[in-house]
Amino acid sequence: MSAALQSLMRDVPARPSAPLFGGLLAFLVVGGSGAAAFVVLSSIMIWADTGLEDWWVNTASYAVLIVPVYLLHRRYSFDSDASHWQALPRYMAVQGMALVLAAVFSLVIHGAFDLPTVLASMLVIGLTSGVNFMVLRSWAFTRGQLSVAVSA
Repeated sequence: MSAALQSLMRDVPARPSAPLFGGLLAFLVVGGSGAAAFVVLSSIMIWADTGLEDWWVNTASYAVLIVPVYLLHRRYSFDSDASHWQALPRYMAVQGMALVLAAVFSLVIHGAFDLPTVLASMLVIGLTSGVNFMVLRSWAFTRGQLSVAVSA
């Protein structure tokens, strides 16, 4: 890059990432609130007798909450400034991965260890959420660096 162009660019300090503990606490609060909102919304919609099958109502309720929970995680859990064009598709990919992980963890914990249902479910949630947090923090909500070569 030419010296004239370089002199016009201002230095932007690197934005520190969200602290791990504060981010984890916010992740748990946002995730727990999203889960509670899902239970309330899906219950209300099922009780309203919309004429749809219950599984459709649950699916629609979950879908309605994806973007609000994404926005809350982006802001409070990860304090991310990554563009929505980058972060939202990555967030969706992580959610898909979480479904697969929950299925695998369930298969192993329920099948191989034969634990009581409540304990097994808590372990599946804990393991899946832990992996989810680390992948969201290290990949989905990080700002991607574009490497563009500029010749002088």
